[in-house]
Formats: sequence, C-alpha cells, structure tokens
Amino acid sequence: MKLRHQLAGVAALVAALPAFSQVKLNDSLTVTGWATGSYQYTKPSGAPSSDSLNVDAALLEGIITPAKKVTGTFSVLYRPSAEGGVSPSGSEVTMLDAYVSYDAGGGVTLTAGKFLSYLGYESFYSIDDNMISLANQSLLAPIPGYHEGVKLDYSPDKTDTMGVAVVDSIYQKPGYNATEGDGEFKHNGGFEAYYTNTAISNLTIWAGVGYQTKTKPGVDTSEVMNPAGSAITVGDIWASYVIDKNNDTIAAEEIYKDGGTGNKGSNWLVYYQENFTGKVSSWFCVSGEDVTNGASYVKFSVAPTYTYNASLSVRAQYSYTSYHAYTTDSANFYGVEMLFKF
Repeated sequence: MKLRHQLAGVAALVAALPAFSQVKLNDSLTVTGWATGSYQYTKPSGAPSSDSLNVDAALLEGIITPAKKVTGTFSVLYRPSAEGGVSPSGSEVTMLDAYVSYDAGGGVTLTAGKFLSYLGYESFYSIDDNMISLANQSLLAPIPGYHEGVKLDYSPDKTDTMGVAVVDSIYQKPGYNATEGDGEFKHNGGFEAYYTNTAISNLTIWAGVGYQTKTKPGVDTSEVMNPAGSAITVGDIWASYVIDKNNDTIAAEEIYKDGGTGNKGSNWLVYYQENFTGKVSSWFCVSGEDVTNGASYVKFSVAPTYTYNASLSVRAQYSYTSYHAYTTDSANFYGVEMLFKF
C-alpha cells in the first residue's frame, strides 16, 4: 500500500507541473521548473539492503528583468524528508536562489544575494546530473552548495571567463544539505575564484579554488568534529571535450580538499557519454575518493537515458563500488529515475 501511494505521488507531481508552463508571462518574467523522482536500491556486502521510492527534488524558478541590465533570480526547492529535506528541522521547502545581477558592461557582471558555488563538474541539480547518484561526494563532500554574498564575473573575450566571490561560508551549516551557508562572516567567511577557457574548439578547461577561514572550535561546516577548528582549502580542475558531431563527450575532474584531520583528501572522476541515437544515450563513469589516513573507494557506473521529448526523460543506473577501510567491502546500486522539466 505504501509503495502504491508513493508511486501515485510521483506521478501526480509530474502530471501537475506542466500546468505552470501554461501560465501567461509578461515581458519581464520567465518561469521554469523541473522535478525528478526515482526508485533506488542499494546492497552493501555483508549488510542488509535498502531502497527508496521518492520524488527526489523539484524546483520552480522565476527570472525577473525589471530594468535593462538588471536581473533577479529566485527559486524554491522542494526536497522530501525521505531524501534528507532541506534543514535539520525537517523542512522540505526552501528559498534556494535569491540574487540580483547587474550587467556593468565590458564583460563585467556583479551579483549579490544567495547563489550556488562555482565549483564542481557534476551539477547540484538532479535534473542536470549525468547519473542518478553523484560519482563522488560520499566521503569528503568537497564540492560546496549554496551560500550568500557577492561575486564578480568577467568575460574579456569569447573564450575566457573568470570570477571571484566573497560569501558567508564555503560549506553549509551542518544538516542543511548544501542549501544554505552559515549566515555569518566573522568565524568562517568564504572566498572562491575560477577561470575557464574555451579557446580550443570543443574543449572546455575549468579551474577553481575555494577557501574558508578557521571555523569555530568544536564544529566543522562539513560536519567533521574538530576540537581546534580548522580552515578549509579546496582546489578543483576539470575538462570536457566533445569528440564528434554526435556530441559524444569525455570529461575528467580532480578535486583536492584540506580541512584538517579527518577532512582531507582528494577525489576524481572520468566520464564518457555516447549518444547512440537522438533519443538514446548513456554515460559511463569511473570515479573515486581517498580520505587521507582514512577510507577510500573506486566506483564503476553506467547510466543509460531515454529522452522521450524535451520535457520528459527516463534514466537507469547501475554502479559497483569497491571500498577500502570502510564499513563494507563493496556495494551494488540500481536505480530508475524520471526527469521532467519545462
């Protein structure tokens, strides 16, 4: 009975969302949105299996252009408590994006408010991910999420873009699932910068860094207890290359994080996308994480996708993970996901 109700909930949300796209919008307002729902099954070696059937997340975003060169972006995220919610209090809805951008001319854009971190090849948004589960983020979680502050982005020409940000913190408050920074600058203010280049045809090269000042003694924003407090440094470099006219793509990423004892190490991934037809494609991925003097793993994944139309697609995934110095030696993951957007 519970399974049937959960299935009905996923179907009802997907069925209801297209109504938003039928709302008449004026010249200064654009509304977009998406929802994902999945069934996931995990079987660790020597331990009981677990599964879930949920709406993973849904987002409704509005982009307002009240004046020339000024843009306001606002979004509301829904994440059910079964997927961790959006805060320790059990809330399932939060204001995610809330920022205003100003085009200052000469390739300069100024932004203030709440916005997503620059860092990471894999997307924060499940609708844009290559797989149902992320390739990494299981142990170190080095890629930040949302925070509040100001940033400046600069594009001097068609092939170079760079930016810097000063924010309340790089990483989220404990339990906030990367949906919010810590709301203060004094103890652990954050700084980010990045550079990207597309001068070589079909090749994108991206490099970025993040730094968070020393945290309060006793708690680390990555949820690692640290009696002395510790600053956190993260470096991220990735590249992607479109191989042929079918847009088959290969990508690789390396990330290093140093947040003190128990929160230091690196992760990496290599992705390959094969577009078999206009509707059928698949991502293949090998990835891994290594905590200094701690656990590590290597993960092998395949994630085929069938695109029914521009709004609806279905994805499957199988992953095998081999662990070292962890609570289990290996794990198998199976999943099926529905993705809807407008």
